[in-house]
Amino acid sequence: MAPSRPDIELIFNHLASAQYEQFFEHVAENVQWTVMGTHPLSGLYASRTAFVDGTIKRLNAIFKEPIQLKVRNVIGGDDQEWSVTELAADAVCKNGMDFKNRYAWVCRWEGDSIVEVRAYLDSELVKRALETNEN
Repeated sequence: MAPSRPDIELIFNHLASAQYEQFFEHVAENVQWTVMGTHPLSGLYASRTAFVDGTIKRLNAIFKEPIQLKVRNVIGGDDQEWSVTELAADAVCKNGMDFKNRYAWVCRWEGDSIVEVRAYLDSELVKRALETNEN
């Protein structure tokens, strides 16, 4: 069962201030995290470390400041195994490009730990940001 909707929002709110460690305390090390789409970050990450290294660290390397993901909506939780959290990022790339992305993270919970995620986002925006900002 998932935490309550307000508890899920509290967990995800750590991402709004780039407090990644506090958020990832609630993600199982062996999480199965699928980033949907057709961009350089898409694919299956079979651990928390692989996801952070392959996505968060890679994205933060192209931004002027670490990405902050703000909660827009939480669906589910409480007596359900799954929840959906809608997130918004309004970042700026090192080359000045605006990175206004929207996300939907579909999460399966075991207690207060996320064990599976399907993350949906704007593939073209991610591709363009990486292509024009990675050296």
